[in-house]
Amino acid sequence: MSSHGSRPSGCTPFEQELVNAMNDFANTAETPYFDTAAIERGARRKRATSIAGIAAALLVVGTGTALAAGAVGGASHTPRPTAAATTSAKSTTVLYGSRNGTTVTVPLTGLKSMGARAALVRLHLTPSFSRTPVAGCEQSTVVAVSPHAPAVVHAGDTIHVTVCAG
Repeated sequence: MSSHGSRPSGCTPFEQELVNAMNDFANTAETPYFDTAAIERGARRKRATSIAGIAAALLVVGTGTALAAGAVGGASHTPRPTAAATTSAKSTTVLYGSRNGTTVTVPLTGLKSMGARAALVRLHLTPSFSRTPVAGCEQSTVVAVSPHAPAVVHAGDTIHVTVCAG
């Protein structure tokens, strides 16, 4: 038994030896080192990999759905209906009201759905997309937005975007 001082009253020799061993360990053990930067990089890498995997899965599912819809719709001999409304610059323009009271005109005419999404998200607007068949338009181009000019929208509002189905 090692003695690190006098034994306090009420302690057995075993308890005193246990206290002494714990004190020896606490005084000689090295402090653990954690490389927090490396841990954070690893977490970011895992997050980026999982996001990329989910995006790839969604892309594959979307492509499969588009192929299946094309295969089913391609065999039909009935003509596809066309939208009654024609595309005008006014029906595809969003008026964004900024915090300082000015309005910004955002023309979406001729943009593809990804370009329209990027423009709206940049202004903190929430885009909602739907497709409609329109004669003579390029697939996935914007044919209408709601609300459109002259109505003014603000950050956080939802904009319903209709794109050409082809």
